[in-house]
Amino acid sequence: MATLGLIGSGQIGSTLARLAVDAGLDVVLSNSREPQTLSGLVDELGPQARAATPTQSATAGDWVVVTIPVGAVGTVPRKPLVGKTVIDTGNYWAPRDGLIPELEARELTDSELLQRHLAEAHVVKAFNNINYTHLAALPRPVDAADRTALPIAGNDQEAKKHAAELLSLLGYDSVDMGPLTESWRSQMGTPAFCAPYAATKNDQYLNQPAAPASVAEIGAALASARR
Repeated sequence: MATLGLIGSGQIGSTLARLAVDAGLDVVLSNSREPQTLSGLVDELGPQARAATPTQSATAGDWVVVTIPVGAVGTVPRKPLVGKTVIDTGNYWAPRDGLIPELEARELTDSELLQRHLAEAHVVKAFNNINYTHLAALPRPVDAADRTALPIAGNDQEAKKHAAELLSLLGYDSVDMGPLTESWRSQMGTPAFCAPYAATKNDQYLNQPAAPASVAEIGAALASARR
């Protein structure tokens, strides 16, 4: 049985945990507090889930999702993630994360910041451009005509392939944006950010029901992004 490790168990993290359990994966959850603070979520998820520390989640995961504020990436444990595929859901937002000069100057993307911290892991950007309610609503089987696509980016081709396997297990196709330097194409304020997955396809996505977004639609949105 493959295992999804989660460092961060907020809205995106808990949604991914539910999708993973539905897909037959084991899940090891963690947050910035104590494991017992996740007991309610673990009870909801059932016997395939357990709570742990971030280090334990990182050790257990075949894939490890880092879904924490960008300002906290320095707290992610390094040693247990050596050689692993680490999926970064982060979106830099200065009012929450504090000013990070390299991101303000666009010298790095936020995923490159995490990759620098985890120099011996393989960071892949994913799940950062969809609202958690739409993420929960849009999974489809592999052969579904209305299967939705999510963008990924990473510097390691095998890690991107591994991440795409997880996306597929959870019910999504993937669109490769390229290396982490290109991961800004799915960040806040770009055409691929959240709006494609809402019924109205505009910036009112928070109040809209989910709607599928194809590989072609997401590919076009990524290509049209301007920095």
